[in-house]
Amino acid sequence: MKAMPWNWTCLLSHLLMVGMGSSTLLTRQPAPLSQKQRSFVTFRGEPAEGFNHLVVDERTGHIYLGAVNRIYKLSSDLKVLVTHETGPDEDNPKCYPPRIVQTCNEPLTTTNNVNKMLLIDYKENRLIACGSLYQGICKLLRLEDLFKLGEPYHKKEHYLSGVNESGSVFGVIVSYSNLDDKLFIATAVDGKPEYFPTISSRKLTKNSEADGMFAYVFHDEFVASMIKIPSDTFTIIPDFDIYYVYGFSSGNFVYFLTLQPEMVSPPGSTTKEQVYTSKLVRLCKEDTAFNSYVEVPIGCERSGVEYRLLQAAYLSKAGAVLGRTLGVHPDDDLLFTVFSKGQKRKMKSLDESALCIFILKQINDRIKERLQSCYRGEGTLDLAWLKVKDIPCSSALLTIDDNFCGLDMNAPLGVSDMVRGIPVFTEDRDRMTSVIAYVYKNHSLAFVGTKSGKLKKTFSTGPQGGITEWIGVEGDPPEANIASEEQMLCVYLRCSSHKAISDQRVQPLLCCFLNVPGNSS
Repeated sequence: MKAMPWNWTCLLSHLLMVGMGSSTLLTRQPAPLSQKQRSFVTFRGEPAEGFNHLVVDERTGHIYLGAVNRIYKLSSDLKVLVTHETGPDEDNPKCYPPRIVQTCNEPLTTTNNVNKMLLIDYKENRLIACGSLYQGICKLLRLEDLFKLGEPYHKKEHYLSGVNESGSVFGVIVSYSNLDDKLFIATAVDGKPEYFPTISSRKLTKNSEADGMFAYVFHDEFVASMIKIPSDTFTIIPDFDIYYVYGFSSGNFVYFLTLQPEMVSPPGSTTKEQVYTSKLVRLCKEDTAFNSYVEVPIGCERSGVEYRLLQAAYLSKAGAVLGRTLGVHPDDDLLFTVFSKGQKRKMKSLDESALCIFILKQINDRIKERLQSCYRGEGTLDLAWLKVKDIPCSSALLTIDDNFCGLDMNAPLGVSDMVRGIPVFTEDRDRMTSVIAYVYKNHSLAFVGTKSGKLKKTFSTGPQGGITEWIGVEGDPPEANIASEEQMLCVYLRCSSHKAISDQRVQPLLCCFLNVPGNSS
């Protein structure tokens, strides 16, 4: 492929490395680093291909890149080791079940396969790659050579999501030493709640071709390991959906961060208007009936400005320095989050944004308090989208500790009071869109991508953490799942090539910055 004459775009990596080894706040110009520390490598995809997801094998350093119509396996220096084609193919989003199962009367067109989820299953040495074709079926690929081990598609449980957008599905693997693993799936349903649960737990069988692959962990006539959006909800909010932004596991729980529309009455008004609320969803790993489902609203405020629209999140440890400031242990979990201002614009968020930190234990404490009050019979279940009408909490005499996983009463449950994060810094002109964080030499280090393609870095010692900004590229923002492993930080950009050629095609660009101080140092 002919090289594009705009390789200068990745010169930002020279600047990215500046000051990363410093143990003080970046409030002055740091000393230049050696050429070795500034080294970086790049990989370019095919024009208009588009990169969707990126995961790094923590054992080998190999990079797996989910793109439109293709999965790449790259070496740590971004050499292509093997590729696996996933599309395009003849399809129509109205075909349910998909045409590969039964004849579809809808007109078929050549359709791209957008990678919607990419996970490494370390226990079975395979890659789970789910796309947009055929209502969201998945391939299980051998990590070594991307050989297809399985592609279940003949049951409704195999269709994970009909949404064709990247970033619409999140998965969290829960692994066991001597049992089959679980896969928690959270997805937008795009107005098709009868076909797709918004959240579910699935079997991840050892045999990639097993009939039970992706089956619900539990399913009988009345109860299943899933939650569907009730049809009544759409009579109140016709375009209702739950948009998942991030997912992770910690301790005995699985968590998802979401954006949800809801109807509220502005102060002094009798009419309701639609806004978006950011919420954290928590489930017990071992809860097969989803009685432990709890939602809690989250947001951030600084100088009287409310930041309520979640853009991105990342789980990291506190580290010794930030831990002392926050009064937590260095190994305690923190959520680094990016919010934009307000609540009304999901698709066109305001440029004002904030990087905020949540102490996960504080969120869990708030959930425990809500569970305890509800089991004392106080308040309602407060989950309007699922229950539609208010249902009173029921009283029961029992002890609710940190690991309480619910009963078949007072569930699912909503928390009404918002948990506020700790603001680290705000940006008024160039909206932050992505974040990654890790601990280096006891300091909590965060990278943030912005709408204009810039990257920012901060050492966080608390609300007054410093920030240094680097000029990036003109084009789309860095993708949300920047990846970091050992001594390498990878970020991909979708850079418009209109400066170089006349057809204005887009060529995806992956940059990996080498010799980055990381957790292993």
